[in-house]
Amino acid sequence: MMKHNKKWLAAATLLCVGGIASAQSAGSWLLRAGATQLVPSNPSGDLSAPSFVSLDPVTGTRGGGSKTNTASATQLGGGITYMYTDNISVDVPLALPFHHKLYGAGSIEGAGQIGEVQALPATLFLQYRFLEAGSRFRPYVGLGATYAYFFNAQGSGALTAMTNPGGPPTKVSVASKFAPTAQIGASFAVDAKWFADVFYSKTKLTATTTLSTGQKVDAALDPASYGVAIGYKF
Repeated sequence: MMKHNKKWLAAATLLCVGGIASAQSAGSWLLRAGATQLVPSNPSGDLSAPSFVSLDPVTGTRGGGSKTNTASATQLGGGITYMYTDNISVDVPLALPFHHKLYGAGSIEGAGQIGEVQALPATLFLQYRFLEAGSRFRPYVGLGATYAYFFNAQGSGALTAMTNPGGPPTKVSVASKFAPTAQIGASFAVDAKWFADVFYSKTKLTATTTLSTGQKVDAALDPASYGVAIGYKF
């Protein structure tokens, strides 16, 4: 009886290992869903002339120029991966648009929220996944290109009060552009079909914001992305 049970246990183990071995093998499609956080670097560069430069009330020296801070945003995210080989994959992250609030910084730090913008980054990664296809834990690295699409940019009443007091509301636009993105991550196979995935990526991105009053500000956003998801293999 004991020998019989050991045979069944060995067979079950082989089936389990075999199923996991096919989880991220060549030709597989991996679909995942979870949450992604986008964290821009702050603050921006100085607003072009005429900017609002403050004087320190104690020393009388000029403070920093007019800058902006871009707040972080979290959204539903996920992605689709195609395993070209057991180790090389092509990945397309997916997410709903990120809603970023813009705040005054530098000499206008006390202005509060001065605007908002939505961002929809579209990225294509070429990835290399380490270890064997049957490994439960598979770290990976990726390199790709991102098209950062900005839309629905709006200025606040505080921005209009500073840039065009008494006039029409100041309009805001943020230029969309391409930028390189690097990524590291890891997946953990729960069984032959399901897996968990975490990643971190960094995009080298400088965005230019233009006001209807003619002023501009360049921001080295260089956003970092953090994601966690549950995936399924097809």
